[in-house]
Amino acid sequence: MIFDALSFTDCYAAISPAFQKAFAFLKNTDLGSLEIGRHDIDGDNAFALVSTYAPKPVGDAKWEAHRKYADIQVIVAGEEKQGFAPMSESTDSEGYIAERDIEFLRVKSAHYILLKPGLFAVYFPQDAHQPGVAACSENVRKIVVKVRV
Repeated sequence: MIFDALSFTDCYAAISPAFQKAFAFLKNTDLGSLEIGRHDIDGDNAFALVSTYAPKPVGDAKWEAHRKYADIQVIVAGEEKQGFAPMSESTDSEGYIAERDIEFLRVKSAHYILLKPGLFAVYFPQDAHQPGVAACSENVRKIVVKVRV
């Protein structure tokens, strides 16, 4: 898991060519002007999903993990809490859904960050995460860049 300011994305571009393209997209795009939906960066190797929604109370937000993709999560407007925990702390999987590359689960113990504009979080396949937790009453506009790992 990585949590940092968008101004430091160059530090992480060396992870892989797909991460380099993903971070270049985040750095060189007017993120606030992106339409809701999917935006290809490098085909299925890296793409951005833009959404707007009302965050949920912590008890209603689901824990998830992915096997094929890492998530780079960026808030464009609003703010939300996100839980994270190593997969070794997860229990009770609802099963992996291969076509969506997602597994919903529970965790034994977690840590939380406050994600707001100017910051980003990266969740790798070994990271269980709980996005969309309400930090305030306003809606969130978020970009999740999916990067094949």
